[in-house]
Amino acid sequence: MWRKRPGGVNTVRVTDEDSKLIDLATDVADKKLFPDANDVDQAGTIPSAKLDLLAEAGLYGLFSPSDVGGLGADITTVRRIHETIAGGCLTTAFVWTQHGGPARAAAMTDGPMHDAWARRLASGEARGGVAFAHLLRPGTPLISATETSDGWKFTGTAPFVSGWGNIDVVLTAARHGDDVVWALLDTTEGPTLRSNRLRLAAIDSSMTVELRFAEHPVRAEQITLIESFDDWFTGYRAGLRTNGSLALGITGRCLRLLGPSPLDQGYATARSRLDNATTQEMPAARSEAATFAVTAASALVASVGGSAVMLDNHAQRLAREATFLLVQGQTPEIKQQNIMRLTGL
Repeated sequence: MWRKRPGGVNTVRVTDEDSKLIDLATDVADKKLFPDANDVDQAGTIPSAKLDLLAEAGLYGLFSPSDVGGLGADITTVRRIHETIAGGCLTTAFVWTQHGGPARAAAMTDGPMHDAWARRLASGEARGGVAFAHLLRPGTPLISATETSDGWKFTGTAPFVSGWGNIDVVLTAARHGDDVVWALLDTTEGPTLRSNRLRLAAIDSSMTVELRFAEHPVRAEQITLIESFDDWFTGYRAGLRTNGSLALGITGRCLRLLGPSPLDQGYATARSRLDNATTQEMPAARSEAATFAVTAASALVASVGGSAVMLDNHAQRLAREATFLLVQGQTPEIKQQNIMRLTGL
């Protein structure tokens, strides 16, 4: 097991550069992502050129500390840029944000995985995805880790892994008793690693797959961390704010297309509550942001009229994406909050 390295995306502040980074992300989102977002949505796979734009702008470095060549951006800047890119093209943003997991894992680990991946992931030369959503499912673990004489074997299924075909490494979690074993695995398929393409109602071009592990060998050097499930879940709940930026991004784009409306104040309120929520308050704040995105998208559809359901219209895509965000990155508490808000119960 490798020792955690100190540091992370919010440990080195470069506040003098914050506005420049946000302006850069806004330029990319408005001029290069949003105009083609409907085409990307319908393409079936995300064009690598869209991810290249983010790499060329240095935005893959958003997830890495400066000591490995990343931007070392403060957390407020990270959140605002997530929101901005999501408002440009959620499909592109979704694949790009998954990169944060392996980038942080490589940067915060001592050992071969740090040397092999940290700087390449920080620059965007290499790109990563994640396979850990299954940890939130109750019952028998979907992926189990068995220790061997020279490492581990992973067996089971990761039901949602995005970016397949555009990622080089996937940060994978497996259960070993009460612990979670984390490993950086390359994405080469073979007899012990197979993918099955999933078709989604929104962000289908993200190339989301079901990833199957059949006693997949994992070298000891590929392990980045072993931690208790309780420690992981505590940290996960503390980090739920980040995914809220995706909903804010969809809302912001809808409101820009809709024009001035009474919804504008609700947008500012949703962001403020996300920013100021405690860990205990975060499920409600996340739910407020997600359901408000659905409201904003529905208002846009209604204002556009019949053409809103045409595939070349942004309104229908944004409405589908807002619905997708109701189920993305949620916990049981967020799910219950969503149901309560949408049903009035």
